Amino acid sequence: MTDPITIEVTRHKLEGIANEMQSTLLRSSFSPIVKEGLDASAGLFTADGQTLAQACAIPIHLATLIPVMQRIIRDFPPDRMHPEDTFLLNDPYTGGTHLPDIAIVQPIIVNGQLMAFSAAMTHHQDMGGMSAGSVPTNATEIYQEGLRLPPLKLRDAGVENATLVRIIRQNVRIPDTVMGDINAQVAACKIGARRVTELAGKFGHNALTAIFDELLTRSETMTRQALARIPSGTYRYVDFLDNDGIDLDKPIRIEVAVTVGDGKIHIDFTGTSDQVRGPMNCVPSGSLAAACFAIRALTDPAIPTNAGCFRPISLHLPEGSLVNPREPAPVNARTSTIKRITGSIISALAEVLPDRVPAPSAGEMLLVAFGGRHPAGGNFVTGDLIASGSGAASGSDGVGVIETDATNCMNLPAEAMEMETPIRLNRVALRAGSGGAGQFRGGNGTIREYEVLVDNVTFTHRGERHFSAARGVFGGGDGARAESVILRADGTEESIPSKLVTRLMRGDRVIVKTAGGAGYGDPAAREPAMAAADAADGVV
Repeated sequence: MTDPITIEVTRHKLEGIANEMQSTLLRSSFSPIVKEGLDASAGLFTADGQTLAQACAIPIHLATLIPVMQRIIRDFPPDRMHPEDTFLLNDPYTGGTHLPDIAIVQPIIVNGQLMAFSAAMTHHQDMGGMSAGSVPTNATEIYQEGLRLPPLKLRDAGVENATLVRIIRQNVRIPDTVMGDINAQVAACKIGARRVTELAGKFGHNALTAIFDELLTRSETMTRQALARIPSGTYRYVDFLDNDGIDLDKPIRIEVAVTVGDGKIHIDFTGTSDQVRGPMNCVPSGSLAAACFAIRALTDPAIPTNAGCFRPISLHLPEGSLVNPREPAPVNARTSTIKRITGSIISALAEVLPDRVPAPSAGEMLLVAFGGRHPAGGNFVTGDLIASGSGAASGSDGVGVIETDATNCMNLPAEAMEMETPIRLNRVALRAGSGGAGQFRGGNGTIREYEVLVDNVTFTHRGERHFSAARGVFGGGDGARAESVILRADGTEESIPSKLVTRLMRGDRVIVKTAGGAGYGDPAAREPAMAAADAADGVV
């Protein structure tokens, strides 16, 4: 057996490789949503497709790569793979998550033996479909959402699949950007393969794979021990999404029953809404991602994150429901659903872990997408990912304008948006007073104002928390609900009911106000000095 010091040093080396892959991915990509918004992730997997090491990136991506790996291994037997093969996939119904997220996978083969896989997932700015950005909130079937790619070979022993590349370029609005980002993913996977090959040269195949097994086993043991410290029982929580983008006055129910015991966690979604007409549906990979993030949030953060952490998880996903839809249900807005599922799983345990589980976060990652013709020629497509407030906790206020609940992106700086597109960002501000009141107050949302400088711009708004606020706990106040409006150049004003696809003209402005996190504890118990500091800082 390898000594513990060598195992720990190797773990850190593997995590370093994953982070080097991530750095390569972000620095090599073309689109602002990746190089500025950081909407991409990388990791390493064992030869049988289990998570080995992850970059510090996006939990949704890192977990949804798990079923991607299983599908690639199923469709392309490992004993027929070559060192320079590269595989590609984005179809949610064959292992993916939603069409803008393309997974790239490369086998790591050393001296004829499969050692591991390197993988990278990027949110691509456009994959075709009925609206620029490929996130149409009015889609009623997946065929409207963009180009579906089942598991395919992008490169065969290093030779690019020219036919596949031509198909992709023909079906997207910004082909150079999309292929630039795909090539960045390939580069990241090559870095992973190179570094693991170097590591194998030091240890040898058998010794290194034995370390892999030991790392997974240790994380599993530590996770089960952490779960065993949570009081056994079944705990429930219900929350709602605003609507599905089609039936705008019909909220969507998410119900979870979280059963903890014997070092295991089971999540039952019975009672959750049936699949909906609009694109809020979430394929099982997304529900798994929510559960994987929740178990890491509820257990010891010192546990190394790998497949061992996820072995205690089991799910019940009713067929034909929001969390296990039947093809060809649309799914492009599944991020909002995953975030609400994640928050619900964590909130279900608030009653038995009051000192560890915070009040609900706003859980809104507002996505706005713009597309049209650039005055300089050619198409432009851009998206912005806008955060909301986190929930307060026992002993601490919530954080303003921060990603929570399985997402981890950044908004675009004004300079990045204005360099790439004919859109001006007129205002960026903290939304004072949007966090819920409490002994510890919730985090605030943000205000952003966009002005379009050309005619005929396609605009998509994927919002949440417009009708259902983050609920305060232990006497704390609810967070403020989100608001968004379009101010037309002719002076008219249009309220956005959470989801919208429309067209903007020169001089039109979009003002968005994201939701606030919930408060924790009785507001009357807040320390006077903290209340005075809030007023002085302008956060209330």
